[in-house]
Amino acid sequence: MTVTIGRRELLAALGGAAAAWPLAARAQQPAVPVIGFVNQTSAQSFARPLSAFLKGLGETGYVEGRNVAIEYRWAEDRNDRLPAMVADLVRRQVSVIAATSTPAAVAAKAATTTIPIVFEVGSDPIQLGLVASLRRPGGNITGATQLVQEVTPKMLELLHELLPTAHIMALLVNPASPALAQTYTSKVLAAAHTLGLELHVLNASSERDFEGVFAKLIELRAGGLVIGGEALFTSHSEQLAAISVHHGVPTIYKGREFAAAGGLMSYGSNVADAWRQAGIYTGRILKGANPADLPVQQATKVELFINLKTAKALGIAVPLPLSGRADEIFE
Repeated sequence: MTVTIGRRELLAALGGAAAAWPLAARAQQPAVPVIGFVNQTSAQSFARPLSAFLKGLGETGYVEGRNVAIEYRWAEDRNDRLPAMVADLVRRQVSVIAATSTPAAVAAKAATTTIPIVFEVGSDPIQLGLVASLRRPGGNITGATQLVQEVTPKMLELLHELLPTAHIMALLVNPASPALAQTYTSKVLAAAHTLGLELHVLNASSERDFEGVFAKLIELRAGGLVIGGEALFTSHSEQLAAISVHHGVPTIYKGREFAAAGGLMSYGSNVADAWRQAGIYTGRILKGANPADLPVQQATKVELFINLKTAKALGIAVPLPLSGRADEIFE
């Protein structure tokens, strides 16, 4: 039997097919990739580094809210929360985990061997057990590292150069990050021994401990304080700068923000560059790169910042050779 379709019926059928085609095409489009972002501190504290991370991500063609989604997890200085946060991201099967602090990277490494991980840390990733080598990380993890571990002993040397008559110094570490605390302690103790200085190691695991630390410094008659590179201290750099000036303790820490906020000196690698590189690697992995083949990026430039206004308030004369090496001086 022959069925005859009229012109009107044919147009209606074609119109229905045309209307249905976009729906089918949309259904076949790949889902927007999701980045699981985890950090031990807070979004407010790391606004500038986060901006650098998003900039790096954008350099690979990914823009949050447009073609990539980000699930943020901020531990608010509670390292004990990190394993559960990372486990939640693993359950959600995110496309890649961006672990932007040492405790977060360690937690991510322990949580998954399948989901790609990009870290940003301030210590040796080999020593932390994150990668097998810097050139060929192996496994599912790679990232960027600052030179914090290497420059912390240099901080003590700079403080000694500024205060040659001070023979008692102190180092502040966070015991809640034991791997970093132990590394900084051993390296700075070795530097103190070389310089003939007496070094006291003090602990702070939350901002509530800061006032007690500076009271102890006065009791010890410490001539200066080196603050070990750690996310807790970075997230409260302005507060630490203010406290150090209030108690009249010459203090050095990494990052321009510390000196800009009134801290005596800052010395360290460019944090924004490391976060930007982490963003670039995250984007490259979303495009299909294998983290095992992406060499760990190391910061190569270190910067020195001196606050002359604070030095004058503390009665310290900054030697010209030291001020001449500064990348920026605050007056």
